[in-house]
Order: sequence, then structure tokens, then C-alpha cells
Amino acid sequence: MSVSSGNKTKISDHIKFDMFKGWEIEKSTARLCLMNLFLHGVGDLQDTPDIDVTDSLKRGDIGEVAKSEKVDIILANPPFGISSSDIPTTDEKQAKKDGYFLRKDFWITTSNKQLAFLQHIVTMLNENGRAAVVLPDNVLFEGGAGETIRKKLLEETNLHAILRLPTGIFYAQGVKANVLFFEKNKNQKTPATKEVWYYDYRTNIRHTHKKNPLRYEHLEDFVKCFNPNDRKNRKETWSPDNEEGRWRKYSYEELTSRDKTNLDIFWLKDENLIDLDNLPEPDTILDEIIENIESALVSFKTIKENLE
Repeated sequence: MSVSSGNKTKISDHIKFDMFKGWEIEKSTARLCLMNLFLHGVGDLQDTPDIDVTDSLKRGDIGEVAKSEKVDIILANPPFGISSSDIPTTDEKQAKKDGYFLRKDFWITTSNKQLAFLQHIVTMLNENGRAAVVLPDNVLFEGGAGETIRKKLLEETNLHAILRLPTGIFYAQGVKANVLFFEKNKNQKTPATKEVWYYDYRTNIRHTHKKNPLRYEHLEDFVKCFNPNDRKNRKETWSPDNEEGRWRKYSYEELTSRDKTNLDIFWLKDENLIDLDNLPEPDTILDEIIENIESALVSFKTIKENLE
């Protein structure tokens, strides 16, 4: 396949000026994003990519994402925490009574920002659109709205992979995160997700921002296993004979049979905790204890705010 110089120019201009669209509620973060794009050859001094400094969850009176706003690819790291106000709701009466904002295209009302943004991202996708979203562990196991959203996500999108990241890579120190990869399919009678492939890049792995930052080469094995060009021919590295394999699949039936459709799954043995004759350095143990306590505090705070 050959591309003429004229078409190359058109493609280049499309990538540079028209392809990207973004939303960011913090002005300083939006400016940082624009600078990064500019340094990577996207946009120029006269014409920059379109980044709206606004709360992207709110859709005004319409209460849903307009067809003209839908996109083909979404890369997102949604905000962390619980909203005390400006909560999206699927109930028009509740929107008027409690001052929440209406989202008719959501599955369920929730004050959890990650769960709200996950629903928003699904509604933003065109048919066959793809998404890669960074989300904390609580999205995988939280009950109530979380359970409903996980079931809907498995039914209405093809959630084909979850990358389990080391502690502290995203969000606050001690918070564990994952990358969820899914695509939006046509409406169908059977669930869109047939199986979910997990890559555990957390157990027995430690990164720090200064001494051992996460780099692309650390994820090369994940990319190989992910097999983006031929996903139907993925192969597990885990097996009964190789219990240390980090790449493993679970069927839709296995996942939905778990309590609350819990997607928070591990199978590797944590060597640092089990091998008493080969313990890590004391500062490493202390760091892990601090991280676990901080993560637990975040979970307790979420539970308390939900009860309130």
C-alpha cells in the first residue's frame, strides 16, 4: 500500500491538529498537557489541541453524551476519591431534589469518582471503540454500585485484559492500580466479554519513582503476551506446571460466579511474605507495611463516606 505525499500531509495535519480531544478540570494540568503535546509535535503555537477545562462528567440539560461527542479511542486516568457534591445520578427526581446532575446514560448512581468515570468512558465510546483506563483496586471489588457496574461492563463491553500494576505507580502512595482494556461492541444477546486476561505485574515486583522507576522495557513481556495484533491467539504463561506464570485468563462464567463479581484476582505467591529465610531489607518491609496501612485507610474512608 502506498500513500501519496498529498495524503501524507493530510494525515499528518489530522494527527497534529484534529485527532486529539481532552477534558481536564485543573487549569495547570491542562496547560501541562498542552505543553507535552506541543513538545511531541502535536499542535503548534497558532493552533493547539482542543482541551476543555471543565468537569467532563456533566452534560448539561441533555443528561447524556451526544453522538457528536463520541470517540474511537480513550486513554484515561480518572480522578481518585469520593464526591461530596456534584454527584451524577440516573434519577431525574433525585437530580432535582438533591442537586445532583443527571446522567441518563449511566447504569447506576454513585458518588465514587472512578465508578462514575468508568461509566462515562463507556458512554463516550463509539461502536467498536477502545479504551485503556487506569483504576484503583476498589473498582474491582467494591460492592453496591461497583458490583452492578462490573456486571454491566462484562455484559456490554469486551473487557479483554487487566494489567495489575505495582503499588504506588498511580494515585497516592500505597494505592494499588490497574489498567483495564476494553472495547464497546454492538448490542447483543450474549455478554460481550468471553474471557478476561490478567497480567500480574505487581506480586514480587517493586518500583520507586527515584531509584527504580517504571519504564517501557519492564512491560515488554506484557505487550508480548497482550499480542495486540492477534488477540485471538493469546497464550497463557501460567499453567499447573508453571505456577509462576504472570499471564492467565478467566472465563466470563468463572468471574461472574465469584462473590459480587469480584475481579480482584491474584494467584502468584508473594515470596517476600512466605519465604521467612529470605526476607527483604527492613526498610523495604517497613515501606510495604506503610503502603498497606495507607491503602486500608483509603478503603475505610471510602466505606465511611458511602455510609454517610
